[in-house]
Amino acid sequence: MDMIELLSESPLLLLFVVLAIGAPLGKIRIAGVSLGIAAILFTGLGFGALSPNIKLPTILYEIGLVLFIYCIGISSGEQFFGNLRKKGWQENILVSGFVALAFLLTLSIGSITSLRPSFLAGLFAGSLTNTPALATAVEVLKTTLPASVSELVLAEPVVAYSVTYPMGVIGMIIAIVMFQKIFKKSLHQQPAAEAADQITNATVRIKKANVVGKTIGQLKSDHPMKVIFGRIQSDENTRLARDTEVLQKDSLITVVGKPEEVERVIALLGERSDLQIDMDHRQLEMRRVFVSNPELIGQRLKDLNLTHTMGVLITRLRRGDHDMLPNANTTLHFGDRVRILADREHLAEASKLFGDSYSAQSEIDILTLGLGIAMGFFLGMIPIPLPGGLTLKLGIAGGPLIVALILGAVNRVGKLVFIMPFSANSTIRQLGLVLFLAGIGTRSGYAFREVLTNSPDGLTLFLFGGLLTLVVGFVFLFIGNLYRVPFARLAGMLAGLQTQPAVLAFVSEQTRSDQPNIGYASVFPVAMLSKIIFIQLLLTLLS
Repeated sequence: MDMIELLSESPLLLLFVVLAIGAPLGKIRIAGVSLGIAAILFTGLGFGALSPNIKLPTILYEIGLVLFIYCIGISSGEQFFGNLRKKGWQENILVSGFVALAFLLTLSIGSITSLRPSFLAGLFAGSLTNTPALATAVEVLKTTLPASVSELVLAEPVVAYSVTYPMGVIGMIIAIVMFQKIFKKSLHQQPAAEAADQITNATVRIKKANVVGKTIGQLKSDHPMKVIFGRIQSDENTRLARDTEVLQKDSLITVVGKPEEVERVIALLGERSDLQIDMDHRQLEMRRVFVSNPELIGQRLKDLNLTHTMGVLITRLRRGDHDMLPNANTTLHFGDRVRILADREHLAEASKLFGDSYSAQSEIDILTLGLGIAMGFFLGMIPIPLPGGLTLKLGIAGGPLIVALILGAVNRVGKLVFIMPFSANSTIRQLGLVLFLAGIGTRSGYAFREVLTNSPDGLTLFLFGGLLTLVVGFVFLFIGNLYRVPFARLAGMLAGLQTQPAVLAFVSEQTRSDQPNIGYASVFPVAMLSKIIFIQLLLTLLS
């Protein structure tokens, strides 16, 4: 039995061979850039090109896609809806505008080539790597073409999609790399940005007469500020800086927050002090604890009211690899590490309240995971009527994503907690992504090779599809940069515009932050719906 036959008959062997080869290839840096986990896609394409029988089962990459999309939505839900209330609508208008640009470019390609409308529809869907749009095109052709020619023409969008899809992935990665080189941008945060985002602390000596005699609560009411007051010391007595504490002249108080906010509070209260407030361990203790108690997940800190009920103050919160400054509306997630300052007598009780279990970080609730994904499938199957008698379905990508975004925003429903621990979410997300990349790569490889080498329209589709992808990607980055969107977030938005997890994987591998995921999730639903609508408009205008 030769190697091709062996790989054809053993999908599991094929999967792990692709993963074992693709993973180290992704670490190779050329001109300072590596493909990262996206190299698995290209390894799959290479193996798939060897034989039409070398391909992974459809169910494998569908499971991978759903797990990846669902985990992205769950982890990004809160930020997505928070951003939508601020400027998210602007980002979605921008993305919809570029889908419209791709639509106009496709019409232009049709006017200067002899490509038939069915090929153009596949080119549009493949260049923007959107399978639901392809499915919509096939459905439209089924209902509009005579039965005698439908079988022949129905294959054309799929063929065009297979040729243009790989460049739809590679082209966006090339656009990102080119933009970085030309405009000296980096997916890594610049030192100045990192400094602005970090959390620092300072000791302040109260000097300003206009604040002496006020309580901390009154000070917060009169001067809204994004800081946390930790300890206060006067007359050599150290205690929690509760809202009821009265500020006295020459008292020392600790302030935690971002550098610019801390400096503003120092100017308001008095002066920075080099003295450190000694921890009186007879009264106060500080400790980092893990949040693992399901009863606290999704609860807002202002609802828990820990300072007044237990004498506990949370001064910092670490989620994944990032420190956050908690506020009254901050919700707790599984695996959060919180730094608590507490009265000594309440410390053990506080640790018990939070759970403080390290092992809980790797646990997931199978009930809520299965329930959430099942609801996403049901939503994806609901037909949505459109003008002209057509219907739209969100599919296995759109349905689970929208449900996950909603569940990630509400966190919990009664006793059901939908938020997953950060580490568990990251593991499932990566597993889903590699299954998707390996599956779609092996299944596209042979069609890509055949059409490119044997079809008279193959080279035309390949070249114009790649050109469309590059133009949309590069111009999108250029316009987004003009509006000063942070580059890591902008690149994630480009992956969302492309509805392409492989591009998101490339970006995330480079930046090592949550910004690409947030950008991706914030525009993905609108991008997908826009493509489905525009591909129907394309076939209507060209028919």
